[in-house]
Amino acid sequence: MAETLKMKQEGIRGGGGGGAVGSSLAKFTEYPRRLRQFLHEVRVEMRQVNWPSRHDVISTTIVVVITVAFFGLYFALTDSIFSRLSVWLLHYFRK
Repeated sequence: MAETLKMKQEGIRGGGGGGAVGSSLAKFTEYPRRLRQFLHEVRVEMRQVNWPSRHDVISTTIVVVITVAFFGLYFALTDSIFSRLSVWLLHYFRK
């Protein structure tokens, strides 16, 4: 982490390279090292993740599916009622 902060500060100050070609070359050669460091940090963070159990995932998925089905039926019924009501009102006031 301290190395990342050091790299950021060097980038802000313009440290490294003595011109356009030098700085481009420095960025190009530093890229694999930075990529390796990033992947290492990702691996370390992924080890700290507390993954849910299979039972938790299944039960949560069931709750979501039931909730979506309930609200789908609710909105379908509500839409049907309001569409029939609007058709009835249009025919009623048209006469």
